[in-house]
Amino acid sequence: MASIKSGTKRFRQINYAFFAAGFVTFITLYDVQPLLPVFSKEFGVPAALGSLPLSVTTCTLAVAMLIAGTISETFGRKRVMVVSLILTSLLALLTSMTHTLYALLALRLLQGLALAGLPAVAMAYLSEEIAPASLSSAIGLYISGNAIGGMSGRIFTATMTEFVSWRAALGSIGAFCLVLSLYFAKSLPPSANFSRRPFAARYLFSSLWKQLQDPGLLCLYGLAFLVMGCFVTLYNYITFRLLAPPYSLSQSLVSWIFLVYLLGSFCSSMVGRQVERFGRSRMLLVTMSTMGLGALVTLSHSVGVIVAGIAIFTGGFFGAHTIASSWVGIRAHTAKAQAASLYLFSYYLGSSVSGTAGGLFWTSYGWHGVVLLILAQLALGLCLFKRLARLSETDCALATSITIPSAFRS
Repeated sequence: MASIKSGTKRFRQINYAFFAAGFVTFITLYDVQPLLPVFSKEFGVPAALGSLPLSVTTCTLAVAMLIAGTISETFGRKRVMVVSLILTSLLALLTSMTHTLYALLALRLLQGLALAGLPAVAMAYLSEEIAPASLSSAIGLYISGNAIGGMSGRIFTATMTEFVSWRAALGSIGAFCLVLSLYFAKSLPPSANFSRRPFAARYLFSSLWKQLQDPGLLCLYGLAFLVMGCFVTLYNYITFRLLAPPYSLSQSLVSWIFLVYLLGSFCSSMVGRQVERFGRSRMLLVTMSTMGLGALVTLSHSVGVIVAGIAIFTGGFFGAHTIASSWVGIRAHTAKAQAASLYLFSYYLGSSVSGTAGGLFWTSYGWHGVVLLILAQLALGLCLFKRLARLSETDCALATSITIPSAFRS
């Protein structure tokens, strides 16, 4: 079946469905992020352990996604994504009933397993069904749903926690997400451009191994680890900074900082369109440099300037993620679900590792230590970017030499 192009009714239908799916994914994944100081206080644990309700989910999500892509090859893309969203919503409801840190961690671990069926399969579905020229735009809108979901969850849980309780906040989110999951199930068209295959563990490992043979994909996986690690580290510990003296802001007031996610939503869509004009390499360099600039700006002692730095950093992150994730779908010529799974495995593993390590830097060195960790990761990311750019230039040169006879080349 022909690929779907932007501007068509089917393209809009898919985009709306994935916007809702992205919203559910990020609101249920990150609704606990502004509550990390609350968990530390209520359960009597240090900041690094207080971050575990988020880190344990992203870690199990990362591992489970390696299998989820292959499962979707057997049971179908849509079926796996629908089951994933509904289970995630139900588990979010159950987290509202926990009264110990261990119970909360157990449910959040299961939530990470359930969530795995959506992100990697979503990227594979879009790369198969959407025309290559429209893919960055489609993924940009999907990531916009991620951004708005993440923003809404953080603001809602923080505000409701201050006036009611964090349990009531998480329960309300679970109920709302269940409604959105049913909408996704009803509105998303079934896959048309992939062939099912019987599940085979041998194929799972062989296809994953094949994706690890491409040095360009390895660079993209490394970038996912580092860029997402930077993002989660900044947002995990900016709440600790602003709740503490000399700022001593309230929980609900700090949560409104997450409105900058709207800028991230705009940037993901905008960058997706600009890639077609300026190229992936140039735009990826710009967005990663923007992240570094934003992190440096947050070193200011002025709340207004700190918020501006967070906004700059957030815009850069969502732009970089849009470019890198769409690049994976284009570079992987076969087993796209496995390639996407490895990208997101690296993405969420970076979230878990750096998100927890950031607590050690915060405890030992304060906010300057957190920013130092972020800048170090971005520096490593720029090294991977240079390698990726060289590989892309080589690939283009090889393609030209193959497709254009030497007699016609100048």
